[in-house]
Amino acid sequence: MPSTLSTPARLRVALEQTNRDLGRVPDLVFLHNPERSLSSPAAEARDTLGRACATLATAVEEGLCGAWGISSWDPRALPGLVDASLPRPAVLMVRAGLLAGVGILEASEALVGQWGLASDQVWGMSPFGGDAADPVWGRLDPRVFIEDADDAPSALQAAFRAAFLLPEVGRIAVGTDNPTHLQELIEALRYEPDSDRLRTYRQILRERARRQAH
Repeated sequence: MPSTLSTPARLRVALEQTNRDLGRVPDLVFLHNPERSLSSPAAEARDTLGRACATLATAVEEGLCGAWGISSWDPRALPGLVDASLPRPAVLMVRAGLLAGVGILEASEALVGQWGLASDQVWGMSPFGGDAADPVWGRLDPRVFIEDADDAPSALQAAFRAAFLLPEVGRIAVGTDNPTHLQELIEALRYEPDSDRLRTYRQILRERARRQAH
C-alpha cells in the first residue's frame, strides 16, 4: 500500500494490483504512515483519513483483503483526528521499545483506547530503534527490565521482550535475514518483562519530556 494517504480511487487501484501481484487475496493490508499526509487543518485531515479508512473497510466487505490496519511511525497527530465516525482498523502497528519516545507511547495508547482495540490487535515494530547493531545497545543494559530468571537473557533479548510493554502490544514485527538472530528473539519470549520497572522508566521519560518543554 502507498506510504501516504491516497484518494479512494488510488487506494482501490493499489489493492487490486496487490491482489494481482500476489495471486490471492491478502490477509491484511496496512495504510502506512497516514500522518505524513495530514498537515492540513484538522477538519480536512480528519475527512482525508476517514475516506481512506472507509475505502479499506469497504475493500474488506468486497473481498479485496481479509482485514486492514494502520501502521504509523509517529502517531502523535492521529488521536485528535479519531472519533466514533472513523472505521476501526483490525490492527494498529506502532513503534515499540525502549527507544520509542514518551510522546509516541502515549499517542499509541490513546489510539488503542479510542478504537477499543484488544492487545492482540496492537502490533509493535522497530524494537531496536531500527538498528540492532546500534552502539546504544552496548551502553545500555536492558536486562534490568526483565524479571529474575534461571538464565540471563542477552541485551537484545531483554530489549525485545521489554518492547512488548512499551506500549503494550500482542505481537512485534521484526525483519532479519539472519536466522540466528531470529532464533535469539524467539527464545526471548520465555522471559518476563518487569512491569514495575518499566512503569518507573515511563515516568522518568515523562518527567524528562516535561522539563524539556519548559
